[in-house]
Amino acid sequence: MPSFSTPAILLRRINFGDYDLIITFFTLKTGKLSVIAKSAKKSTKRFSGMLDLFAELQIVVNMGGRKGLPVLQEVVLKHPFANIRADIKKTGYASYWAELIHEWMEEGVKQVQLFRLFQYVLKQLDQGQISDPALSILFQMRFTNLSGHSPNLRHCSVCRMPLDKIKTTKVQFDLKRGGLLCQTCASRSTGYTSLTKGTVKQLLWADKGDLSQAGRIRFTTQAIKEGLEFLETFVPYHLGKEPRSLKFLREIRS
Repeated sequence: MPSFSTPAILLRRINFGDYDLIITFFTLKTGKLSVIAKSAKKSTKRFSGMLDLFAELQIVVNMGGRKGLPVLQEVVLKHPFANIRADIKKTGYASYWAELIHEWMEEGVKQVQLFRLFQYVLKQLDQGQISDPALSILFQMRFTNLSGHSPNLRHCSVCRMPLDKIKTTKVQFDLKRGGLLCQTCASRSTGYTSLTKGTVKQLLWADKGDLSQAGRIRFTTQAIKEGLEFLETFVPYHLGKEPRSLKFLREIRS
């Protein structure tokens, strides 16, 4: 496969030498893909104004027969998502999502559902019809599901008591176990965080149905606060590191 064309979203760009860029894309056909864009910093025709973070593109890549990175040949801008980059908070959220994808994904592994999820939340973030925090909850809940680290929010992780059978208005969540604890089991554990049952139910709603349906969920103020605090602790814990972009997001949000 000397060359191919694919939809792509720009995740990361790094200067390479005086004129080149090394760019990491999230592509529909091949998942995460790092390429070299030769003379991209001085080009006024091929790439000018198109290689911005989070931009949705159609790219043509030459895989070549030699060792080294594939070469970016052509770019067609489909959606610039300029409103994201013009707003520091929106940039913070998009950077966090992009870093989660970049850190979790292996090169060359196709992830169609995750690509469609990222495409959807970027579009909605750019349009501004759904609140930024609600989109972040939606993205993180579905990201954990797709990455195989979905939190158990349906029953106690120890005694298996269903959420609806737990009598307290608040439940505990154990990060190590990756799931809820009822009041009895929580008394024997340490290192957990608290969530109201209403927040738990809204998190579960965000993780089911099609994206457009889930995007219409109206989170309560409490669910937004608790949901962000919970997911921004849970996701980095299971990723194995705290993304640098999360620290930036927390600073600008406060």
